[in-house]
Amino acid sequence: MLRRLFCLLLLLLPALHVLAQPRSLPVGSDATSFLNEQLRFRRVRAAQATAGDKIAGQLRRHHIASQHLELFLRLIKTNRALEVWARNAGEGPFSLLQAYPLATFSGSLGPKRHAGDEQVPEGFYEIDRFNPASCCHLSLGLNYPNAADRALGEPEPGGDIFIHGGTLTAGCLPITDAGIEEVYWLAVLARTAGQLVIPVHIFPFPMTQEEMAIRQGSPNEAFWQGLFPQYEYFTLHQQLPTPAQLARTRQ
Repeated sequence: MLRRLFCLLLLLLPALHVLAQPRSLPVGSDATSFLNEQLRFRRVRAAQATAGDKIAGQLRRHHIASQHLELFLRLIKTNRALEVWARNAGEGPFSLLQAYPLATFSGSLGPKRHAGDEQVPEGFYEIDRFNPASCCHLSLGLNYPNAADRALGEPEPGGDIFIHGGTLTAGCLPITDAGIEEVYWLAVLARTAGQLVIPVHIFPFPMTQEEMAIRQGSPNEAFWQGLFPQYEYFTLHQQLPTPAQLARTRQ
C-alpha cells in the first residue's frame, strides 16, 4: 500500500508543477521577440504560409481569438493520434481542434523508463523546446524525463522526446511534415499569446473503468491508476483540474 501511494505521489508531481506555473507571459517584448525569432527560420515561415489560413479558420469556428489562444495536447496511445485542444485563455472548456494521426508508432503500452527502449513516455509533460531547424522538419520537445521520471532513480532514463514531422520514430511522436507545420504554428501562436506552459498528457488507452479492468494485474496497473484521475476529470469537464480539484477526485 505504501509503495502504491508513493507511486501515485510521483505521478502527481509534474501535474502539480504545471498547474502551479503562471498561465501566461506578459504581452509585450517577450512575446514579440519570440515570434520574430521563430519567423527568422524558413520552415516556420513556410508553416505560417501553408497552415495559417486553415488554423485561423479553425479558431474562428470555435470562437477562439489567436491573441488569447491556450493549447492542450493529448495522446492516447491506442488511438494513434495527437489531439490538439484549444480555448480562449482561462475561459471555460477546451474544444478539440483536430486529431493528427501518428505516421508510425514504436514501443508498447507502458511508460518509458530506459534510454533506447523506444517507448513513448506516459504521464504529464509540457513543451520545453521549439526546434525550427529540426532534422525532422519541425519539432516540439517534451520535458521528458520530468520530476516524476527522475524520482524513480533510473540511471539512464533517456531523453529527447519530440513531436515532429516525418514518418520515422524511436519513441517520439511523428505526425508528418504537414501535421507538424499546423501543430508547430499553433504552438507558436499560443506562446506568442503568452502561454508559458503548453501541457502534453500521454495515456496508454482510454482510461475508463472498463479498460482498466481489462488490464487488471498488469505490472503497470499502479502507475496507470495514478494517471486515471487526470483523464477522468478532463473527460467530464474538458478542463484541466486544479490541484484542489484533483485531490477531491481521490476522496
